[in-house]
Amino acid sequence: MSEYGGDDGDDYNEALEPEYDFEEEPQDYDVDNADGEGEDGQTGQYGASGTQDFITSGDPAAAAAAQRDAGGKGKQDKWRIPNDQRTTTPYMTKYERARLLGTRALQISMNAPVLVDLEGETDPLQIALKELAQKKIPLVVRRYLPDGHYEDWTCEELI
Repeated sequence: MSEYGGDDGDDYNEALEPEYDFEEEPQDYDVDNADGEGEDGQTGQYGASGTQDFITSGDPAAAAAAQRDAGGKGKQDKWRIPNDQRTTTPYMTKYERARLLGTRALQISMNAPVLVDLEGETDPLQIALKELAQKKIPLVVRRYLPDGHYEDWTCEELI
């Protein structure tokens, strides 16, 4: 018997081999839709897939509870607060700012279109800062409230 509690046989190397489940089918990815068009063949205003990109802030547990109570995707809009009835402040928090800049810098580093004049700038974070200063970041901040409702704020609206 060795110091590690096993016998001195070759069973040690067999135990370290990973087990693979070859019966599981791999996921198929939609390579036909890789040109940035949505389901209806049009590109959207905010994202390549025709949908808006949201940055979420607030209580994610309240958001999950609201989606459970809604019972499906068709009823989610009843939890959205209209823009003229929003109650949160129009100030961007430092956490929202950090998440916006990080998300936009990642998009820029993955060759997303840049919405400002570069002037020789190559750092994605500096480009994202320049876009934020000019209020041209195409992201929406979704703030969840404790009761499960949410407010959407565009970067142009936040100070």
